[in-house]
Amino acid sequence: MITADHRAALADALWAAASTQTPIPPIAPHLPELELADAYAIQQINIARQVDAGARLVGHKLGLTSPVMQQMMGVNTPDFGHLLDTMMFDASAPVSLDSFIQPRVELELAFVLARPLSGADTTAADVIAATDHVVACLELIDSRIEDWKIGLLDTVADNASSAGVLLGTERFSADDPLVTDCQARLEINGVEVATGSSADVIGAPAGAVAWLVRQFAEFGTTLDAGSVVLSGSCTRAIDVAPGDNVVGRFAGLGSIAVQFEGKGHS
Repeated sequence: MITADHRAALADALWAAASTQTPIPPIAPHLPELELADAYAIQQINIARQVDAGARLVGHKLGLTSPVMQQMMGVNTPDFGHLLDTMMFDASAPVSLDSFIQPRVELELAFVLARPLSGADTTAADVIAATDHVVACLELIDSRIEDWKIGLLDTVADNASSAGVLLGTERFSADDPLVTDCQARLEINGVEVATGSSADVIGAPAGAVAWLVRQFAEFGTTLDAGSVVLSGSCTRAIDVAPGDNVVGRFAGLGSIAVQFEGKGHS
């Protein structure tokens, strides 16, 4: 473990990186005493800062839930981060990438809850029963760490590399069999760049959300009704740039498309 002052200093460094769009070197490699609890505490410091400044918590995201993403990041466990209203984008209009440092896009399913979820024994069936609907989702991830040279502790401290969320408009029931096992395809500028399946997400997306609820139970935290929960990427993350047109497709479960714009970064 590190001290509270050290946690605050690392949170300051990540905050400055986001504010100036100047990434910092990886945190964890030079801090053998840094633990997962420290990383989540650092994450929470900067989320609290944003909430204090007027942002509103609207949900959570799961990350590193599939073998392809765990292999890509060199980890063997999922993580989670917070979603704020300032991170929610409208896919019906072009989305500027000017506020991002090194953006990537992921395709996943988002659960929108009809009622609260809590408890250390929460199951996938509980998640399905509590869900109002499921939609296709494109998540924009970004790293405040140089060149995406991150491990689990780096990304957790950086709010699980969260940056933006785009939700589809076609709604589906959480108990639709396709939610559990559906082929996913990500296209950029008309070219297929990644494929996967919802079944790769900790066995099934609802199971991933249940994992998150069980983690929160340790802190007495409840997922509120209306919360948006991103269940984890079905494909590997792909770099995006201004001018890219991105389409995510779930066979039988709709699609979502967005046009990115902006000046970009050198």
